[in-house]
Amino acid sequence: MQTLALSDSYGRVARDLRVSLTDKCNLRCTYCMPAEGLDWLSNDALLTDDEIVRLITVGVERLGIREVRFTGGEPLVRRGVVDIVSRVHALADAPEMSITTNALGLARTAGALAAAGLDRVNVSLDTVRPETFEAITRRDRFHDVVAGLAAAQDAGLGPVKVNAVLMRGVNDDQASELLDWCLERGYELRFIEQMPLDAQHGWTRDGMITADEILAHLSATHTLSPALEPRGSAPAELFTVDGGPGTVGVIASVTRPFCGDCDRVRLTADGQVRNCLFARDESDLRGALRAGADDADLARRWVTAMAGKLPGHGIDDPTFLQPDRPMSAIGG
Repeated sequence: MQTLALSDSYGRVARDLRVSLTDKCNLRCTYCMPAEGLDWLSNDALLTDDEIVRLITVGVERLGIREVRFTGGEPLVRRGVVDIVSRVHALADAPEMSITTNALGLARTAGALAAAGLDRVNVSLDTVRPETFEAITRRDRFHDVVAGLAAAQDAGLGPVKVNAVLMRGVNDDQASELLDWCLERGYELRFIEQMPLDAQHGWTRDGMITADEILAHLSATHTLSPALEPRGSAPAELFTVDGGPGTVGVIASVTRPFCGDCDRVRLTADGQVRNCLFARDESDLRGALRAGADDADLARRWVTAMAGKLPGHGIDDPTFLQPDRPMSAIGG
């Protein structure tokens, strides 16, 4: 079997595949979507479980994919998620597998996911104050997230990582509080700069809490030192907290872009390849798959899709346009 590389013209090779299982979500975070939700993809448009597993298999066996992250929307609302994980884990050269989730369904599924072969979880949590959580998510479900985090840790899905977005005037005064909460429980916290991927297209650079601001907030109560471990292609810049062993990360996609080291490629829930989170073009694998393309042809199409990847996301370029699809439809 011929093995191809998912390389682009700038020498980057994608080995990390982000697979969106659904565009649906059971929260309504203010920085992601409107209160009434969005027009969800139809069932016919969504890849089936078999199609998802087949495309991942092509990626692993023919294209050198070594890590798969399941995303959404909220991936745990997909009924077949445990079976998908199990089938990917059964591959001869199984990739490392993780999931990015809001954790609402994690308390009841963590054990099954671990048994199926999932390695770890990333949980989105922007505050440890129930009232602020409800204001951000428009749902009173904070305690369900806490239970989900604990269940993931008990199931061995570690290290458990927490992803947080700070918003001006909402939770930007809670950075250190969230860090202390995570350190006490052994969770690894990552702050993420808010990106222009909201459905409302209301993002502004001036309104975003920057990496510099995040670090200033944290440094007011903690001593931060650059972590010794090499960053590699990881999106988070790591810092040791108060001499360690705890760390905190900052993913500064906007103000400190790391596009030059990017090794990620995305597959949307409706079978489109996106070679960049901010790409405005997609390449259709679903159509070819359903038309009878064999695995070799699907691999070649995927390689072609990656070849045209731009050098960077271009947010600082005056001509930058936000992608038509929001984050919930792209998959993080």
